[in-house]
Amino acid sequence: MTISRVDAIPGGATWTNWARTEVATPAAVVRPRSADDVSRVVRAAVDAGRRVKAVGSGHSFTGVAVTDGVHVRLDQLTRRLDVYDGGLVTVGAGWPLHELGPALAAHGLAMSNLGDIDVQTISGAVGTGTHGTGGGFGGISDQIRGLQLVLADGSVVEVSADVDPDLFQSARVGLGAFGVVTAVTLQCEPLYALHAVEAPMPLAEVLDGVDELVAANDHFEFYWFPHTQRTLTKRNNRVSPGTPLAPLGRVRSYVDDELLSNTLFEGLNRLATLAPRVVPSLNAVSARALSAREFTDVSYRVFASSRTVRFRESEWAMPRAAMPHVLREIDAWVQRSGERLPFPVEVRFGAADEPWLSTANGRETAWIAVHQYHRMDHRRYFAAVQSILTAYEGRPHWGKMHTLAAADLAARYPRFADAMKVRDRVDPDRVFGNAYLERVFSG
Repeated sequence: MTISRVDAIPGGATWTNWARTEVATPAAVVRPRSADDVSRVVRAAVDAGRRVKAVGSGHSFTGVAVTDGVHVRLDQLTRRLDVYDGGLVTVGAGWPLHELGPALAAHGLAMSNLGDIDVQTISGAVGTGTHGTGGGFGGISDQIRGLQLVLADGSVVEVSADVDPDLFQSARVGLGAFGVVTAVTLQCEPLYALHAVEAPMPLAEVLDGVDELVAANDHFEFYWFPHTQRTLTKRNNRVSPGTPLAPLGRVRSYVDDELLSNTLFEGLNRLATLAPRVVPSLNAVSARALSAREFTDVSYRVFASSRTVRFRESEWAMPRAAMPHVLREIDAWVQRSGERLPFPVEVRFGAADEPWLSTANGRETAWIAVHQYHRMDHRRYFAAVQSILTAYEGRPHWGKMHTLAAADLAARYPRFADAMKVRDRVDPDRVFGNAYLERVFSG
């Protein structure tokens, strides 16, 4: 790639995110293969008066990757995978998580925690604060020990807790506002397996015993089905090295994860769109259809699930102790509102972590994620959940739908102002800005 090619790549092609909530028509699209390529792209874009936004898999529901300038697609930044002593691994920013898991396993390594969707690139997951669950574990950004960034002046820098720590802490969950992430250094651990137990449980029993459930399991989460008092609980616990694997059989995996969770669920949501009045009955069916199961497999195969039904999502982080009160308020709103909600509500847990803009920064956290089928109107439901959560110090997931602005968010993050000072230092002209960042970061 040369500098001249930046302007030669045709623009005008429409980009849409996975959820179809955001659309962009960039002036140019580039697929760099190295940090030096990215540097040349950024310098050329600045010379041409264009802004730059990196984009991964497009799985964010917000406009974090939207631009009318230069779209930097990171899918070619996948060649680098350097393994060091002590489980440190540096990977190119474009690695999709679903490919990174097996690649690390080939070296006898694994990430300590993952989310339940693995189509994101590692840089996209870092940029928006993707997390998994587990009371003793932070999100993906908490596993980062170093970042390689291309800054707005085109310089390539390496940052860590020891080298420009303020930029490091800002960019660990940086929304692409501090530079283009071109490589990530992760603290991995020896490859391990998880014993998974999934079982139904009454909602009241879960809420009354949630502290014990989180403490007793390495990775605990649950799904509540609105219009019912039913949940599906998931307990994933580490097993001793050498424990024989007992993965789901091919038929059971297909029936549960494809036929029921995707194919049948898509059909139920289409029916709900045509006849909303049947949603409570459909949810009762869905809650019963996902029966108890138990299996043991390599960690990355257990953490993530296949998701093909398209939806909208809003997710909120809160102090963990507030979660039962919040979920009961959401349940009460659902009962009196008349809204019909065919998607389950997902509840996860995490330890307090360090990145300045992490939704778990400085506090033990619970996350509540609400969803709506893409053919149904989500606005009233999401607005109600946002109203409830703002009373409980709620922090919205940066990659999921919300309407808060910088003034609201600054009060929720102790180091927000410090992160904005770093942004002023490394990108004073807002080369990496866009409309979403103007709202959530004020400029």
